Amino acid sequence: MVQRRVAITGLGLVNPFGGGVDDFFTALLEGQSAITLLTNEDAAGALKLPALQCHNFDPVASLGKPLTHTMDRFSQLGATAAFSAWNDAGLPVENSDGRPDYGLSWGTAVGGVKTYERGYQDLYRGNQRLFSPIAVVMAMNNAAAAHISIKLGLAGSCLTYSVACASSTVAIGEAFHAISSGRASLMVAGGSEAPLAYGVLRAWAALRILASGEKENAHQACRPFSCDRAGLVLGEGAGALVIEEWGHAVARGAHIYAELVGYGTTCDHSHLVRPDAKGEVNAIQQALKSGNLNIDEVDYINAHATATTEGDSAEIAAIKTVFGAHATTLPVSATKSMHGHLLGAAGAVEAITTVMTLKKQAIPPTAHLKEVDPACDGVLHVRDKLLPERPLRAAISNSFAFGGVNAVLAFRSV
Repeated sequence: MVQRRVAITGLGLVNPFGGGVDDFFTALLEGQSAITLLTNEDAAGALKLPALQCHNFDPVASLGKPLTHTMDRFSQLGATAAFSAWNDAGLPVENSDGRPDYGLSWGTAVGGVKTYERGYQDLYRGNQRLFSPIAVVMAMNNAAAAHISIKLGLAGSCLTYSVACASSTVAIGEAFHAISSGRASLMVAGGSEAPLAYGVLRAWAALRILASGEKENAHQACRPFSCDRAGLVLGEGAGALVIEEWGHAVARGAHIYAELVGYGTTCDHSHLVRPDAKGEVNAIQQALKSGNLNIDEVDYINAHATATTEGDSAEIAAIKTVFGAHATTLPVSATKSMHGHLLGAAGAVEAITTVMTLKKQAIPPTAHLKEVDPACDGVLHVRDKLLPERPLRAAISNSFAFGGVNAVLAFRSV
């Protein structure tokens, strides 16, 4: 079967920096960190943790008051990002209604946890006997996808993927498969997450993999690949892409950011939380094969790197195994050092970052990287904004999740 080409024609996100995609990417290029100490009203004062919070996000301004009141925050973030990507792609809402070849593919790891937590607090601490009558439909993992599809009139497949930190990467990859195989002409794909609820944070803290930080250095709390890295930083946000069959995009005169050419996903089948470089190798190789890419054509890797000891070193080992001698001159950066780990939304935000890297021909750094851990050496770590001497041709974005799920996307410059 001939694989149809897939164009990326729209980008949208909600991020802690505020502003749109261009502002977000500029902040990353300059090495700016949006990490601050947690001030979330549900957890402030109880947990002194660095976090990524979308302080400037106003769901009422984005979505209107009636709709906002029926949505958990993860749906509010997701719908705003998706509508922004739709507008960026130049797609009029009134002409999309009912098209069965237009679909949605979304990712989230924890879904509407804030809705449930608020209900549990009322039930167990406030002695209230009744939950909100719409709590279930607000909190369900496919709530964001449902709201987006209803608003945009997407009558094709509407699927939600929940595979921990690889959720939105898998969502984008499966949307790629839908278009390349001929099952869809256009897909909205991405993910959203709002995990900054007290119970969720307590659960993550119990894993002992969260970074800590005082007020004066909280912005440097996430330090992937560093000798002194101390764990990941959780955040909230959303990212969305409009992807479509190449001919469909050209026929309507769409602006094309880049081409999505490959996708690979594997399972480590070994441990719930300990990464296995062999599984990561297989996922990267699948993505390259799917995209018909030679290893020396890849000019950038946006790493999953969360600043955990085992995770970072396993990923570098996988990169060196796949790329061999090319790895030593292959630019690698971990932008979670600035935008934190958005769990199920991380892959979508990092896919957007990778697309913008190819579009702008500029590579964002791994912020706060001073001394590289010897276990993470052997690649070209980007410490400051890098303007390559020759055009960037292709790039990959990695997502490696709890449960042993590995997902990799491959992109070509246009």
